[in-house]
Amino acid sequence: MKKVRTRFAPSPTGFMHIGNLRTALYAYLYAKKNDGTFLLRIEDTDKERFVDGAVDVIYRTLKTSGIEIDEGPLNGGAYGPYIQSLRSDAGIYRKYADELIKKGGAYHCFCTKERLESLTDKNGIRTYDKHCLKLSAEETAKNLKDGLAYVVRQNIPKDTPTAYDDLVFGKINIDSNDLEDNILIKSDGMPTYNFANVVDDHLMDITHVIRGVEYLSSTPKYNLMYDAFGWERPVYIHLQLIMKDATRKLSKRYGDANFEDFIAKGYLPQAIVNYIALLGWSPKDNVEKMSLPELIENFSVDGLSRSSSIFDENKMRWLNSQYVKELTQEEFTCLAAPFIRHSKASAFDLSKIAALLHTRTEILSDIPGLIDFIAEYYDMDFDPTLFVNQKWKTDQAVAKKILSLFLEEEKNTEFDEEALHAFLPSLAEKYGYKKGQVLWCVRIAVTARASTPGGAVEMLGLLGREESVKRIERALKSVAHI
Repeated sequence: MKKVRTRFAPSPTGFMHIGNLRTALYAYLYAKKNDGTFLLRIEDTDKERFVDGAVDVIYRTLKTSGIEIDEGPLNGGAYGPYIQSLRSDAGIYRKYADELIKKGGAYHCFCTKERLESLTDKNGIRTYDKHCLKLSAEETAKNLKDGLAYVVRQNIPKDTPTAYDDLVFGKINIDSNDLEDNILIKSDGMPTYNFANVVDDHLMDITHVIRGVEYLSSTPKYNLMYDAFGWERPVYIHLQLIMKDATRKLSKRYGDANFEDFIAKGYLPQAIVNYIALLGWSPKDNVEKMSLPELIENFSVDGLSRSSSIFDENKMRWLNSQYVKELTQEEFTCLAAPFIRHSKASAFDLSKIAALLHTRTEILSDIPGLIDFIAEYYDMDFDPTLFVNQKWKTDQAVAKKILSLFLEEEKNTEFDEEALHAFLPSLAEKYGYKKGQVLWCVRIAVTARASTPGGAVEMLGLLGREESVKRIERALKSVAHI
């Protein structure tokens, strides 16, 4: 048995979307579960679609998500270089293209653009007709000597068995007559994906190829090249699509969020990875929350689905909230700090706000919306009807009495939360009110909101004595006429 070797081979033609990351994650999990090696290869031969900065995004995404690369452009390895443009410069693909031509698995094609366009049928479908395969060796040699532009095409034989086994979808059989002689080396000398991935997977000893289901039907082309070279085929694991909804797949083309977008929104990397792992894979015991080591331990091909998965951000939000709750207060404060500083409540004590929000936050970008009300207090008229609460039997008149008593007694207490926790119930008991009546009226008075992420004690502690008294005096004025 060969040692398991898997790879993630993205093209830097855009930014890492969720489907890309899931492919990398599954390849990583499979390798680690089987004590194997996971490598990164950058497939950058499509210069027209190359996006500046996309390679760095790939590196950052893998690092942030915790996916450790055993071999790759940044840390090297025995099978480098791990960037296809460098491999092309070294003449690797040209060497193997020439070898494949000699073996009859490929040929030079000199057809002009005009001739290729003439092959388009009435439905707009163009299928190459193997014209240049019929050229004699002498004609081909003369064309090459004369410097005619050419590409190298794969020679796909007709009426040839193409069946292969996929670990997820079982036996796949594509009619070879439906396969076109695709281009392996472009006219600029650069290899296409169809060729470079076969050569590199072989030279890098990749044992298991894990990729999207869109390659399921083109894999026979790759297998025919393996066979023509006399190379051993890898094991295939194809992954179903991640859908935006029932009709459209998740795609960067439509502006769907990528990994770094979710990080910017305040999702924790470990929560994103955890959720993505469950998009197309089900662990045997149906557990949902798993750390990366737990994902490695539980991962199996048996759990991979043949059906597409729908990306449910609400589910990921819930899962993220579970990770947030497990953070220490210090960890949460550190992560929440940038979001607090960009809120309207940035002038208030950061550590107190963080303590208030820790168990109430699902994603970090929720924070400004949870606390902006603190700073918006004076932006609107105070609404005294907020004091009305049927459960606690409070109204404006009750609030007027309670708030007046609060102002009379507050000088007799410290204004830290421990002291306030004792003070407010004692105030209720001393003057014959229920604890809930006092807490409701005081919280409404200092926040002007029916619902807040913290109660009366937390709000008083955050605002401090001077600001709390100022707000209660303002609230009292709204009921002074009663």
